[in-house]
Amino acid sequence: MAITVLKTIEDCEDLLEGALWMGTGGGGSYQEGIDLLGKVINEGLSPAWVDPEVIADGVWTVTIGLHGSIAPLTPETLKEIQDQELTEATDEWYLIKAVKELGQALGYEFGCIVPAELGPDSVAIPLAVGARLGIPVVDGDYIGRAVPEETQSTYCLYGKNSHLFAGADRWGNTVFVKNAVNTHALERMAKMLAVASYGDIAVATTPLPARDMKEIIVSGTLTKCFDIGKTLRKARDNGSDPINAGVALVNGWRLFDGIISRLETEDRDGYYFGTVFVDGTGVNFGQKLEVWFKNENQITWMNGKPWICSPDLVTFLDSKSGTGIYNSALKEGDEITAVGMKGVEGFRSEAGLKLAGPRHFGFDIEYIPIEDQMKDRGVG
Repeated sequence: MAITVLKTIEDCEDLLEGALWMGTGGGGSYQEGIDLLGKVINEGLSPAWVDPEVIADGVWTVTIGLHGSIAPLTPETLKEIQDQELTEATDEWYLIKAVKELGQALGYEFGCIVPAELGPDSVAIPLAVGARLGIPVVDGDYIGRAVPEETQSTYCLYGKNSHLFAGADRWGNTVFVKNAVNTHALERMAKMLAVASYGDIAVATTPLPARDMKEIIVSGTLTKCFDIGKTLRKARDNGSDPINAGVALVNGWRLFDGIISRLETEDRDGYYFGTVFVDGTGVNFGQKLEVWFKNENQITWMNGKPWICSPDLVTFLDSKSGTGIYNSALKEGDEITAVGMKGVEGFRSEAGLKLAGPRHFGFDIEYIPIEDQMKDRGVG
């Protein structure tokens, strides 16, 4: 069986550095992800992934991840948690509890974990769950980036979604939703449960036999994240530009260099919304970039005109190190570089754009693929 094993903390760092690039500002924080994988390695376990094709067709697979806003908890929320005398449950890790709750409710024994999306914590969680349960994690996910909503996934795009889930929060509360009327309802219920849980809730969903999983998975994405991280590390070590090295590896584009001049953010309905205003520097001096996010970066404007939009990827990086920046960590005055990458081809279709394009997010903007946008600017 072809398997990639994370043997050292350096391996974990490389994987999650790449996941920051693919997380487009979301997908969980790097620090939470590295702390989690570090604990798993210290437990003597080996986070690892395998090619999807090695999983037998009849094996039941499941996704596991966190739902909720990526905004930091407010002092008022922290006080309410304290006033309610809530403490984290110690009987079992709530992410594993969610997987077990779903299996018990459906009568399945899950034999494989599928990452739902990319991003540091979104990658670390399934690897940790798989290592602790002793079942394989596949090299791929259902999105090819991080997204704010369940509907922006290949199982929705190709009609293999199931409108049920099991949830568990860090305080010990558990829930099984037997049926939601559609994926939007599932998403909304999960997000409202996250609000009720003061931040996030572990959600186990998308139970699929492996034969169905293989038809819709975006394959090879964990390896892609790992390769990005190793490329960034090598570039830093040899004194070359890590951003240019990473962009070359992913066949992407260096979109904009600048300084964040203003941030407008709002934590609402289980999501973190915001607009980032960037004043250009260097070759972009005198230009302005705006980026609107819903947890993850979705819509951009260059000098007031609509530009790169989802489903294509836009990620903020630290201009010196090339490290991706989690949107809740953005600050005015940050020197950033925005990079762009092509999104999954299926989401560029008419059906895909209804799930993940600009109009889905409420903007009357025509989606133009990033490669066409860049050709218009004379960039190949």
